[in-house]
Amino acid sequence: MPKNKNFVVNDKAAVTGIGQTAFSSGLNRSTLDMAAEAILKAIADAGLTPKDIDGVSKYSFGLQEETENHLFQEIGLGNFSFYAEQAHGGGAYAAVISTAAIGVASGMANHVICFRSRARGRKSVFGPGRDQGGRPWEKVSARLTGHGQYHVPFGLMSPVQEMACIARRYMHDYGVTDDHFANVAIATRKHAVANPLSMMGVRGPITREDYRQSRWIAEPLRLLDCCIETDGATAVVVSRADLARKMPRKPAVIHAFAQDTKPAHYTLSDWWRWNRDEMALELGRRLWANSEIKAKDIKAAFLYDHFTPMVLLALEDLGFCKRGEGGAFSENGALEGPHGRLPVNTHGGQLSEAFIHGFNNINEAVRQIRGDSTTQVPRCNAVIVAAASSDPTGAFILRSD
Repeated sequence: MPKNKNFVVNDKAAVTGIGQTAFSSGLNRSTLDMAAEAILKAIADAGLTPKDIDGVSKYSFGLQEETENHLFQEIGLGNFSFYAEQAHGGGAYAAVISTAAIGVASGMANHVICFRSRARGRKSVFGPGRDQGGRPWEKVSARLTGHGQYHVPFGLMSPVQEMACIARRYMHDYGVTDDHFANVAIATRKHAVANPLSMMGVRGPITREDYRQSRWIAEPLRLLDCCIETDGATAVVVSRADLARKMPRKPAVIHAFAQDTKPAHYTLSDWWRWNRDEMALELGRRLWANSEIKAKDIKAAFLYDHFTPMVLLALEDLGFCKRGEGGAFSENGALEGPHGRLPVNTHGGQLSEAFIHGFNNINEAVRQIRGDSTTQVPRCNAVIVAAASSDPTGAFILRSD
């Protein structure tokens, strides 16, 4: 049994339906429109109707249109007895699912819809607002307020610049090299090539030389270290586990989850007191303490990969290897499916399928449990899904029923 005897939601909820839109660098659609499509597909995949949905768990960060009222009007959902929101970006998507699990495990709802919709493709032109398409850091006001006024004028403006600082410190402290970053990029592109829904798969696989020849974005990060900006949406239905067993699709049971937050990496006050052990390792400790399944039992991992170094850091943070050993862990095709040591992001992830704030990782994790991934891992009965460990973060374990 889990060490935490008060953790009473284990195995009480399951993902029963998944849905998504097409992914593109410019769909020219509103986030509400894309969310509605993905939600309706997830509901249908679960064998339900919109009126069966009695809860929602979603983001608040970067959200303008997808409120409960908008969803009622657009989709015709049932009366909600449970609704919740999570802040933050890449750190939030695990919490969206765990909150839904709490909602159904507590009896407040039977079927909760969870989703993320993004209009962030480079060609996206839907609306002039900060969150209506395109890249937010390209719309920064000439007059800054909040913590941005203390680092944006000095060149720390976009996520890739923030991650470049983290990557350089990681390389300096532990001897990790850009060859290790390349292992992540090569593995995720290999998976995307097998996935007809991915954005980058049509471009074919990449070699180590392709990686080295890709241009610098923010040294030490190259173009192929960076996720792709995307328009699109994904959604899942989280249901009570007892109901899930009677539904048409094989359920992916939410076995355990955990959350953690420490000082955020993107404020300059943190750069001078870097300590990954304080910032991220606690998440892994909490997760495994709550779980009967352990790291050695995990068949595939779905790790937030907005940039390649974060995958290596997550392997360490979550206890798959010791601090500083993420680079070595990734060698010899270890991250490549279906037969690697720990296949990571078997759909292509944010680097090569689409950047939906990690939410598309959840859909692929469910496909692995169902057995219908385009890079299916043999006997895949337990997977981990983890959000960005550079932000307030979370992780959860899905297992077969």
